[in-house]
Amino acid sequence: MTREQQRTWIALGLAVALPVAVAAALIPARDHTDNTNIALVLVVVVVVVAILGRRLSASVAAVSSAAWFDFFHTQPHYRFTIRARGDVVTAVLLLVVGLVVGELAARSRRHQAVASRHADELTRVHAVAELVASGEPLEYVILAVADELRELLILRDIRFDMSARDPEERPLPKVQRDGEVVVGQLRWGSDSMGLPGRTVELEVDGGGRRWGRYLLEPTPGQPVPFVRRIVAVAMADLVGAALAARGAVH
Repeated sequence: MTREQQRTWIALGLAVALPVAVAAALIPARDHTDNTNIALVLVVVVVVVAILGRRLSASVAAVSSAAWFDFFHTQPHYRFTIRARGDVVTAVLLLVVGLVVGELAARSRRHQAVASRHADELTRVHAVAELVASGEPLEYVILAVADELRELLILRDIRFDMSARDPEERPLPKVQRDGEVVVGQLRWGSDSMGLPGRTVELEVDGGGRRWGRYLLEPTPGQPVPFVRRIVAVAMADLVGAALAARGAVH
């Protein structure tokens, strides 16, 4: 079981157990405070679970909080029945607010994950740029970029080809400069279907000429987001710039 899966199960356990524990602990306060204040405390419980877990955990916590609020803090006590109209409204609002908080927490976590991935991808480009700027041997730069591309695009294999293109060679699927993947004249949905075929071409250009290409062997069915493809093009451009700057011979 992965750490993320463990965290999900822990959050689900808290979603079930924490609302009942907090609601029971607040029994002594129900004669001294409004039910709305107790409901607010239970909303905090939902927020805590939402921060730790996912949407499902937050939803379970919201339902559990509303149910135990009803059981412990509305008349008649210790029954899942509500007589007072105001308590009905409070319980419904507790449930709705809990569900909304869970959705917001889930979206926030997704945005954070996307921002983190983008930061990692920019770090990759920066690392390659430093290799080029520091004057590392071209062979090392080419191999280093190949390693980065293998991980970035989730490839089974990759190699760099500097040989002249055979005019009779059948055109390969290609990652274009705009990040789109084409098979002939067809745009390929790599965001959902992954890279097409057995081999995909990523050209390396610099100084107004073509220096070579990376030949990518995709992992079948593994989605490759647009941002990652754009980063791959940027890395290939850095290799092309290095080859052009050092007067490499095609």
